[in-house]
Amino acid sequence: MKLTSQTNYAVRMLMFCHSKGELTNVKEIASFYGLSERFLFNILQNLTACGYIETMRGRGGGIRLAKSAERMKLGDVIRDIEENFEMAECFEAAGADCPLIGTCGLNKALHEALAAFFAALNQYTIADLTGNEYNIDVLLQLQEATKLPFVASSQ
Repeated sequence: MKLTSQTNYAVRMLMFCHSKGELTNVKEIASFYGLSERFLFNILQNLTACGYIETMRGRGGGIRLAKSAERMKLGDVIRDIEENFEMAECFEAAGADCPLIGTCGLNKALHEALAAFFAALNQYTIADLTGNEYNIDVLLQLQEATKLPFVASSQ
């Protein structure tokens, strides 16, 4: 199974917002990841609709996490954002012509595998994916440090 780039960057937007720790905006996130703002605005709409990000309008506005990153389970985020988890043509009963749909061993095994996938992902929160031991916090700190004026030491 492969997650879409929208889901990948939805998680990364949440990670960025958590690491930033303050209001941010799509332009800043797009610049950090080297992506188009339009692409991220589409993702932002989904994250807002699902209750993961809130937007603040007006001067000094921006976006921020709508709830604590410690309460955002990775599997739940992916389940809410990803559009399709069909692992086989017959994974969903509505679209298949197979006479074994209700009693198929393969279908049962795939459903169990998907449940295990989400259970494993739900062992992590968005907060678990960030921190000084991971590159996003280090890169954000370096980015902030490069904005500071250089002061030569007088020794």
